[in-house]
Amino acid sequence: MPCGPRSASKITIRARGVRASDRKKCVIVKVLPRLAAVVLAASSSWSLVLGAQPAGASSSPVTAKAQDRPPFYEPPAALPAHNGDVIRSERTAFYLDPLKVVKAGASAERIMYRTTDRTGEPIAVTGTVLTPDKAHAAPRPIVAFAPGTQGLADKCAPSRQLAEGTEYESLPIKKLLDQGWAVVVTDYQGLGTPGVHTYMDREAEGRAVLDSLRAAQRLPSAQLPDTGPVALYGYSQGGGAGAAAAELAPSYAPELNIKGAVVGAPPADLDAVAANLDGSAYGAFFNYSLSGLGAAYGIDIDPYLSAHGKRVTGDLRDNQCTTQAIAKYPFLRSGSLTVDGRPLTERLKSAPWKEVVADQRLGNRRPQVPVLLSHSRLDDVVPHKVGAKLAADWCRLGTTVKFTTNYVPGHIAASAATSSEGAPWLTDRFAGRTAPSTC
Repeated sequence: MPCGPRSASKITIRARGVRASDRKKCVIVKVLPRLAAVVLAASSSWSLVLGAQPAGASSSPVTAKAQDRPPFYEPPAALPAHNGDVIRSERTAFYLDPLKVVKAGASAERIMYRTTDRTGEPIAVTGTVLTPDKAHAAPRPIVAFAPGTQGLADKCAPSRQLAEGTEYESLPIKKLLDQGWAVVVTDYQGLGTPGVHTYMDREAEGRAVLDSLRAAQRLPSAQLPDTGPVALYGYSQGGGAGAAAAELAPSYAPELNIKGAVVGAPPADLDAVAANLDGSAYGAFFNYSLSGLGAAYGIDIDPYLSAHGKRVTGDLRDNQCTTQAIAKYPFLRSGSLTVDGRPLTERLKSAPWKEVVADQRLGNRRPQVPVLLSHSRLDDVVPHKVGAKLAADWCRLGTTVKFTTNYVPGHIAASAATSSEGAPWLTDRFAGRTAPSTC
């Protein structure tokens, strides 16, 4: 348990075997100064702060994806009949730090469940169902937390990082649990399970989020209501996945009693986001998109890449989670990875990529639930105008949207604003109060 004073620059941890009479002698773990900003952002990345990686992780670039996959993540030969059906489950844990000192106040169950990919083929994905220790009046709401960018390697799956204390979105997840709501966190297609993670594939991500709610309702050990109120929450990639889920829900999961969706900094227009990412501090994300969409649409990306590009792509797929990738490949320019030196952003303007990118655009379908859409004017990853356009598009279609602009500098730090706004907004939705609108 923590002891002594806390500050942004140190965490105090009680030493083992120390008696109470010894005035709570503590071991001081010094943390990088950046921890202060990360904590304030409510998306603290312990893996970045302490350089931690999940157990069994390797820094070697030759680590094969399959070799890093525990048996739980291997799907069975035959899948159950319905989307959201639970294939298997096991007890796990949710730690807030990589030293595994601070445990979240919730029971945790790792799950594998059925969903469908972009083409409608049944697939198995994994996730985590968290039931808080805090009591809540029945029926207890369930929030589907759509994770932000984790990486492509199997070890980056949120269900593994929550258990290792390295999940950088642990604080916004905890904030939802602190309200007494259950939370289910999907790993998405190919993140943990076989295949390349279909990063930025709108339909696969949205379906995985919706089916995670069904799975949480059907998990006997969680004892959650099977027809109770639910909600969607996500930031960044998760904002896009949550937005996609809200758009797909009327046709894909009409039985879910969705009360609202919190959408933060959604990458609703990949053309605009790609132009902003290439060569930026988050340049690795562009490579994630190329790999993910290529896998989703059956496009072999190897012919576009040089030998160096293939090495970088392989390293990102097999070894690097988001925080490590940002540190290892800052300001990565796609032109440095291609066989002809042309930036990959140029490829997005022609077939087949032009059609693939257009297919991911959000705002052409009407969510039938109220939405809180939060975006920073100073976002350095997803331009503010992208979120503003999505809000306007949904308003035009008749969705009740509250669009809020904040001025928190930086994409990561601005997730704190979404978290701070999201909890009280969802409280009102679960209470049945009329949703505000800025349309």
